[in-house]
Amino acid sequence: MQTTANILTGLVAALHAYILILEMFLWQKKPGRDLSGFDPDMARATAPLAANQGLYNGFLAAGLVWGLIADSPTAFSAKVFFLSCVVIAGLYGAATANRRILVAQALPGALALAAVLLAR
Repeated sequence: MQTTANILTGLVAALHAYILILEMFLWQKKPGRDLSGFDPDMARATAPLAANQGLYNGFLAAGLVWGLIADSPTAFSAKVFFLSCVVIAGLYGAATANRRILVAQALPGALALAAVLLAR
């Protein structure tokens, strides 16, 4: 179960690293505009906000990677904390921005968190 938990945690970390790239570097290009649904003018106007969001997603990814490489008991605590943050952010985003975030962010985070807790 530990291997499954680590794989799921790694996938969530990779997802958040990808979101960082989209929001910080590709927001005004086609992949970022496809994600947001914004036209070029709105993408340009919201780019600083998106970059800020991207930075936070990068922090989540970094925390999850830390949880994967740290020694026990830090590894468990870091994974639980950062996966909990992912789930909470996903729930909030689904409630306030777009319901797709529930499936794209909260669900993977919740599955990884459940695996981490079951592996303990």
